Amino acid sequence: MSSVKTKDMLIEKARQLFARSGFENTTMNDIAEASQRGRRTLYTYFSNKKEIYNAVIESELENLYVQLQKTVEKEHTASDKLMLFFVSRLEIIKEVVTRNGTLKGDFFRDIFRVENVRKTFDRKEISFLKMILDEGVESNEFEVLDTMKTARILHFALKGLEVPYIRGVMTQNPKDSIDRDTVANLIFTGIIKK
Repeated sequence: MSSVKTKDMLIEKARQLFARSGFENTTMNDIAEASQRGRRTLYTYFSNKKEIYNAVIESELENLYVQLQKTVEKEHTASDKLMLFFVSRLEIIKEVVTRNGTLKGDFFRDIFRVENVRKTFDRKEISFLKMILDEGVESNEFEVLDTMKTARILHFALKGLEVPYIRGVMTQNPKDSIDRDTVANLIFTGIIKK
């Protein structure tokens, strides 16, 4: 097995264990046993449990990035693309956090650790949002004074919606998906009466 495949396999086994038992209840021995590799192999790639936990989060964020990139590359109007980006992003984050079971609890308990690992993803997401906004300005769909500042604001608005969305408090029924019309109205027309 190549070193890249070995590392990816170790990350996936660690993700499964963290999802089932949580960060605190998973040891490096557990990860070595689950991967059917010795501790020496595990320590070749990761110096400690925190490092492998960060690698798990980075892996999940990379998957999110790839999915969002597909959204950005779709042939849609900029406004449709922005709406699809918002809804897709919230759904994907919810799916990732939910799929990872006990990691969900760690996500809420240790949001600062997750935030530290997310910095690279955040920059990529802001870049995606700026691309969509630039496209909308160029096609005369959007009137935006500063696309970079607006992209940052939209990014932080999305981050602020993550926890309530995951917990299901943004909808009347936690199993419902986000109300696209409400989000579209807020993004594109705001709350000021015309």
